[in-house]
Amino acid sequence: MKQWRIGIIGCGGIAGFHIQAIREIGHAKLIAVSSRSRDKAETIGKQENCDWTDDYKELLDRRDIDLVSVTTSSGSHYTIGREALLAGKHLVIEKPMAMLETEAAELIAIAEANGLTISVISQRRFEPQHQLLKRLMEQNKLGNLLFAEVSVPYYRSQDYYDSAAWRGTIQEDGGSLMNQGIHSIDLLLWLVGQPVAVSGKIATQSHQIEAEDMGVAIVTFAGGAIGTIMASTNIKPGFPAGINLYGDKGTVKVSGSDIIHWSVEGMDEPELGLTGQSGGVSDPLSIQHIYHQLQYEDILDALASSREPLVTGRDGMASVQLIRKIYESSKLGREMRLDEPSTDIRRDS
Repeated sequence: MKQWRIGIIGCGGIAGFHIQAIREIGHAKLIAVSSRSRDKAETIGKQENCDWTDDYKELLDRRDIDLVSVTTSSGSHYTIGREALLAGKHLVIEKPMAMLETEAAELIAIAEANGLTISVISQRRFEPQHQLLKRLMEQNKLGNLLFAEVSVPYYRSQDYYDSAAWRGTIQEDGGSLMNQGIHSIDLLLWLVGQPVAVSGKIATQSHQIEAEDMGVAIVTFAGGAIGTIMASTNIKPGFPAGINLYGDKGTVKVSGSDIIHWSVEGMDEPELGLTGQSGGVSDPLSIQHIYHQLQYEDILDALASSREPLVTGRDGMASVQLIRKIYESSKLGREMRLDEPSTDIRRDS
């Protein structure tokens, strides 16, 4: 089996989950890490017995790296991801893959032109409760889907936003939709399908930040279902993200890792054995690395098998597109169709 050689750019908190995931995979090896902070890069390099640098371009120039994982602040994902692809590296990129749909589209175009793979980190797809929902939808067990809702009632303190200059900024971080809500938005699109229109409202209610700490939206899907989205960092003390699906043959409600309601014709409620996982409701690092590991295993298998990974670059772009349309809708005060030309072409708009 091929040994996949990996480099990580970015040594902040989330990088630790990538490192743990890679460590658990026998056919993956961490070759080098990079951080703007020389101390952070050196610390992780020594801890993981790998090379380290404070210049990510040195990492990209290496010929002994097959795949690069970008775990930097959100606003730098596009620039670093673009350079990684142009250097001939397969790309794993933290969410959001870019701050604009046009940036995401460019990354995809470069990858396709050069025979490279992009996968955006959406590890929540690999959680058992969400895999179950996917099977229900694929097998039409809920019948005609009528309504879907996702909620991300998280809490982040002002100290969290003050801990780094980029947090809560429009250009470098995004708000509760682009940062915290994007995982649940990805799940919604994965389960329900293509949205055709959205009406949204964003607000900054409780924090001294540029971006939103409250975002809500009503989504119309191509299949006729209606969906709602709520993502906030205002809700004390913080509650698990949830997703609820309502069809004409059944309803399933999920809160965090728990199935809190199950009424599906002809099917007993399954035992998932995951009760009590908090999932980052008030601390973004209170998650487990196992689902990052499962995503990495899928990515490496996809590369070895010449197939698409479960989470593609186009999936990542779809979430960014919907969030930017919510921003546009809030700004313009009207419903936005997903296929209409975007007026939201600047990061600071």
